[in-house]
Parts: sequence; C-alpha cells; structure tokens
Amino acid sequence: MIGFIGSVFSPWYAWSGRRNPENNVCINVATYGPGGRFTMTDRGTSALRQSRDTFQVGPSRMHWTGDQLIIDINEVSSPPLISRVRGQVRVTPKAITGVELPLSNDGAHIWRPFAPTSHIEVDLEGAGWQWEGHGYFDANFGTRALEQDFSYWTWGRYPHKDGSVCFYDADRLDGSHLGVGLKFDAMGNPTVMETPPPRKKFKRSGWQVARETRADACFQPHQVQNMLDAPFYSRSMVRTQFAGEETVGVHEALDLTRFRSPLLKPMLAVRVPRRPGWKF
Repeated sequence: MIGFIGSVFSPWYAWSGRRNPENNVCINVATYGPGGRFTMTDRGTSALRQSRDTFQVGPSRMHWTGDQLIIDINEVSSPPLISRVRGQVRVTPKAITGVELPLSNDGAHIWRPFAPTSHIEVDLEGAGWQWEGHGYFDANFGTRALEQDFSYWTWGRYPHKDGSVCFYDADRLDGSHLGVGLKFDAMGNPTVMETPPPRKKFKRSGWQVARETRADACFQPHQVQNMLDAPFYSRSMVRTQFAGEETVGVHEALDLTRFRSPLLKPMLAVRVPRRPGWKF
C-alpha cells in the first residue's frame, strides 16, 4: 500500500504538468499470488482530506492512533481483474526512527524509514486475504519529478537477526551515485554501514528491467516471488545474504529512463484510471 499526494507514477499527473500535487492523489493497494489485485485510482482535490493523524483519499484512508497505522481500504482494482478490494490493515511499529536520508545532493528527494520493523495484520474481503506477520512502513518526499534527477534506482529491505537491513542505490543524472546500507536493531536504532556488501546483479524482470541488490561476495541473489512487473518497475521477494545470514525481503528496481518515455504514459492510463470528482 502506498499513499500519494502527487501520484508520481500517474500519467494524469505528468500530463497536468505536475502543477498541483493535491489534484492527483491516490491510495494504491496491491495483493499478490492467485487472484491478486492492483488498485491505483488517480483522484482530484475534492477526494483529499488531511489532518494531523489522518490521510484520506475518497473511500480509503490511513489513520495514525499513536501506536498503530490503521488503513481502511475501499477501492476497485484495474484491468484485467476488475473487482472491489475492501478491508483493513493494521501496522504496529516496534519503534519509530528519526532517520532521514537525502537521495539527491540538494535534498530535493528524501527517504524517511519511519518503522523499519513492524507487525502487520491484514483483513481483506476475499479468500486467503487474512494474515499477519512482518511489516514495514516508510515514506519518500520530493520537490521534483524522479526522472528529472535519476536514471535508475534499486531499494531492498530485508529482515536480519534482531532487526532489518535497508539498501538504497541510485544512479543520478549528474553522473553521481548514491549507495547506502542501513542496519536497524529491534528498537529502530540505525547504524550506517561504512562498507556495504557489493552490488550483485541478478536475473532481469519479465519486462527486462535490470535488477541488482547487495549481497555477500560469495552469494548470488535471486528472485523468490514476483510481486509486480511493469515496463519500468519491478517489485519482488528476493533471497540474498549479508554477514553470512540468508534472508528474504522485498526488492524494488526502477528504470526512470524507460519511465521518461512519452510512449509509456498511455499504457499506464489503462492501469491508473482518473476519477477527478468525489463527494463525501
């Protein structure tokens, strides 16, 4: 699940010139496996309500209680499996971090891992869509379009010993590179890796998006489960190894050179419908 103000992957936001982020808002939900669904309805300003503790877009909302993030979902999935996706997700952080990582040299893009280790409870309407387990909660903020500053990036978050490990690698258009590894203990305390494990390439996605992550030099990372496969983006479960410990986590790869292509926007419009009007 991702909440957007200024839906960065929406073609409608790009076509608008990105002049008003609050006119392109969305709560994106994806479920995986047999019968998986994808919802990413782009909505206008009338659908947005915000307060200190609540972010609401039309029929769905995220609410912070002080110790839990409660996400109430009421969306319709996009083709080819059009149906209602409805229910509730509860995310309970073990700790909240104060970490902020600038992704660009001028601070125009910021990554904020609020709760790198959490417990999640999922209760959606549908057979098999009820479970609980290991969760994660972060955010990205930016004042420019991603494709204005980056050509490619990968991100990975992996459970590890008593906490988790996050890796962020990005190739910037100015020729510089971001390569950061962070270890979080069970209480969310961060440690920056002075020398992260080496970058290791592994098999491209179904749409041939290049993929890599960090791993011990002796280990070859590989996909365990495909989650989301798009012409410019891959999300998957990946097995890798750090400090001799094998782990499976969520990995993302984003090809912003492809995303920059105007030919891609009409394809995205099929999966990202625009619904500008909403009345509460």
